[in-house]
Amino acid sequence: MEVICKQCQSKFKIPNEKIPKGRVFSLTCPKCNNKISIDTRPVASSSPEKTQAVTAKPKPGQEKTIFDEVVSGTYNASEKPFDFVEEGVETALLCETNPAILPKIKLSLKNMGYHTTEAQSALDALKQMRFHVFDVVVLNEKFDAHNPDENNVLKYLKQLSMDVRRNIFAVLITDRFRTMDNMAAFHKSVNMVVNLNNIEEIEKILKSGITDNTIFYQVFKESLAKIGKV
Repeated sequence: MEVICKQCQSKFKIPNEKIPKGRVFSLTCPKCNNKISIDTRPVASSSPEKTQAVTAKPKPGQEKTIFDEVVSGTYNASEKPFDFVEEGVETALLCETNPAILPKIKLSLKNMGYHTTEAQSALDALKQMRFHVFDVVVLNEKFDAHNPDENNVLKYLKQLSMDVRRNIFAVLITDRFRTMDNMAAFHKSVNMVVNLNNIEEIEKILKSGITDNTIFYQVFKESLAKIGKV
């Protein structure tokens, strides 16, 4: 889609796959920071049945989950401005709020060439991932969660299709498991576990894990490319 900013008349394109369908959303002009509103709703509703399914209230006893809120688009779309990243730049989402830990992880990823985005909450993280597939997601298991086993970002990663999930290197920051504990990583559906005691070595640990993961999938991805599946 080609977008024109009414304020500075700048033109830029957004990949169609990153454009939310069937609703009004906003983005920020990369030149003048003007808010641009875009409406992708159809002229007429497709069918009464579909409209009812979207607007129907949850049944008694069924509370609306964070996933329902993101999928339905009931949040304020202006809260999720688009990040304009140059083509070919690898991206990382940081789900960590501890001021003693976050800068170390961010610096390590920056040194490795990643463009980083910091999520402020689980809802913010899910909104970010709705519009972009990050190459790396670093998640503290207690991020916006009282119970680490009920972490909503972790739940979201688990339910992704394998076509999408295999392109994300998920790192779980924890105080319960040892660094590089492969059984714990498998159980939590992440690529790597890093213990908080090893944060000072996070860059070396990430480089090792990401390199191993790239080598593991290299042949598989090359095979998909040859048969036109990538």
